[in-house]
Amino acid sequence: MERELWKYLKTADKPILLYGMGNGADKIINVLEFYGIEFQGVFASDGFVRDKLFHGKKIMSYGEAKEIYGEMIVLLCFGSAREDVRENVLKIASEQELYAPEVPVVAGGLFCEEYYNSNKDRFNKVYERLSDEQSRKTYENLIKYKLSGKIEYLLECEVGEDEPYNSFLKLNNTESFLDLGAYTGDTVADFVKRVDGYKKIFAAEPDFKNFNRLVANTENLKDIFCFNVGISNFCGLAPFSMNGGRNSKKEKGTKEIEFKTVDDLVAQNEITYIKMDVEGEEENAIKGAKNTILRDKPKMLVSAYHKTEDLILLPETVMNIRDDYKIYIRHFKSLPAWDTNFYFV
Repeated sequence: MERELWKYLKTADKPILLYGMGNGADKIINVLEFYGIEFQGVFASDGFVRDKLFHGKKIMSYGEAKEIYGEMIVLLCFGSAREDVRENVLKIASEQELYAPEVPVVAGGLFCEEYYNSNKDRFNKVYERLSDEQSRKTYENLIKYKLSGKIEYLLECEVGEDEPYNSFLKLNNTESFLDLGAYTGDTVADFVKRVDGYKKIFAAEPDFKNFNRLVANTENLKDIFCFNVGISNFCGLAPFSMNGGRNSKKEKGTKEIEFKTVDDLVAQNEITYIKMDVEGEEENAIKGAKNTILRDKPKMLVSAYHKTEDLILLPETVMNIRDDYKIYIRHFKSLPAWDTNFYFV
């Protein structure tokens, strides 16, 4: 298995520079400080260079960084699926030693050698349950990437967005679709494009601004029911951070909103297909869908990139409810390992 990135950085003799600012860079700096690793500078894409400091370092362009440091280790500190951003990252990676450190999107421990070794048996059990060669390759590459930060492991296992639907996620015109984390309706629109018709659509979105846009964007669809609620394993009020974007999530010390379980939300309605992208609440959302899963055995797409534990805990949680699913995993064009999903069919 690959060597842990953080241990390597402690012994590296090249200067370490961060590519990017913001929340991702803050998290990576915290880990560097924890391990006693110093970084020498920060650079940004040309359009984001500003005459200001970030963590006490002047923000440079990549060209300026090359003039000052020459050869360097570059740590990618943001995520993107945009093709122009990706091309720029790959260009820098062709010139420098570049890594995309794995830090959890939602608070939690690091994916390090100690974590992997202490859970190796659980990883192996999930691996053995995967239903095709692409899933096994993807799973193995994700683990290698998360330990090493090497983006080539992600590039090797990418698939196109249509691949799961063509390979195993066969949707038809009798689906009742439950969209958890419906955002502004983009995944509802994608679902509708992939079927000739459907029975019903249920869409849950907790962020109020996103929910209003969801309702507006789906008003011309028939048999759709939208709910301004969070999804978890309980019914009641809980703190929630409304960021007005894709990163709104359950979080301490912020506004309280209503949460529901899937079982309560859909009650006796048959559900044949569920999409779960609920910013780290996927495990709890699965637990709150226990009766629905037992009753209907819906096909499920579950995001698997928010927490360190997702690669083992999400399939374990589903298998603990019912053990007759075929399990797949796919990674799409995104750096770092965002846009990675488990599929239960």
